[in-house]
Amino acid sequence: MDITDVLGLDTLLAQMILAIGAAMVFGNGFAVFQHKKGRGPDRAKEDFHPARAWWLLSVGLMISIWGIASLFV
Repeated sequence: MDITDVLGLDTLLAQMILAIGAAMVFGNGFAVFQHKKGRGPDRAKEDFHPARAWWLLSVGLMISIWGIASLFV
C-alpha cells in the first residue's frame, strides 16, 4: 500500500482543482452580473474589462470540468 492511497491525495488534488475552477466561474460570473446591473466596487480604480472576465470564466469552466472528470474517472 502506497502513502498516496492511504492519504487519498489523488482525490484531494481533484477536489482542489474543482474548487479553484468553481471559484473562478462563480467569481467572474458574479462580476459580469454586477457589471450588467451597473454596480461595481465603491473605490474601483480601473474600468471593468468584460473580455477578461469572460475569458477567466471560460478558463474556470474548463478547470472545473477537468476536476469533475478527475473525480469520476
